[in-house]
Amino acid sequence: MKAPPFDYVRPATVAEALAHLKQGGDSAMVLAGGQSLGPMLNLRLARPTLLVDISRLADLSRTATVNGTLAIGSAVIHADIEDGKVPDPCHGLLTETAGTIAYRAVRNRGTIGGSLSHADPVGDWCPVLMALGASVVAASAAGERTIAVADLVEGILTTSLRPGEIVTEIRIPRLAATARWGRYKICRKPGKFADAIAVVVMDKAAGQSRVAIAMPNHRPVLLPQAAVHLLALKGADRDGLTAFRNAARTELAAVGASDELQLHILSAAAMRAAAHAFNR
Repeated sequence: MKAPPFDYVRPATVAEALAHLKQGGDSAMVLAGGQSLGPMLNLRLARPTLLVDISRLADLSRTATVNGTLAIGSAVIHADIEDGKVPDPCHGLLTETAGTIAYRAVRNRGTIGGSLSHADPVGDWCPVLMALGASVVAASAAGERTIAVADLVEGILTTSLRPGEIVTEIRIPRLAATARWGRYKICRKPGKFADAIAVVVMDKAAGQSRVAIAMPNHRPVLLPQAAVHLLALKGADRDGLTAFRNAARTELAAVGASDELQLHILSAAAMRAAAHAFNR
């Protein structure tokens, strides 16, 4: 199949892009890397009357570090993060994440802001950024607002972005020198959709930890009780990791993990991410 007919504009500025989105209303859509939207257009799962192409807006491809927070433009491609062209204040977590997204051809086009806005339930960036306590800046013709990544994705392919809003920037706090992270992705074949993604970030010196899980049939979630167990672990000993896994399993069942097999897969991913954090 081919895409339905639509109008196409490539604005020169963010303000111009927002004006086009306001004019287009609910039937306008944003095009960045197009790695998700392109197939949806061809399958006619998306039927916009207007595409606003923001892929070449310089303001959305910049990075800066201010007061220990990394600000990444939403149109920065995965490959630039993978290749170290973007600073990584998270001890390598951003670089590793970018390098495991789909295939290199996808990473050469796909963008971090587009990935978040698409809200695929097993997209790589959302659980990582949730575990890091990151936020996004959403802009519209009416102004800007800041949204925690944990509050951005509301469901499968559903976000809290309002009509006419686009993600312009992702803000990621710098990890302390004492912080550790672990990430584990269960995927039947490299480049395919994941069955589970687990990310843990902990700073025992500061008494802080987060555990984030992404799964195919549910929005990514934070597991606060599992995070408490994580902080109490002394190391990657079997008994401690088992207790942590059981805590994660209980919380996952409460949020709606579908069956025993999925609970096993998700809790195993969480345990391996925790072990990764201690063994790195």
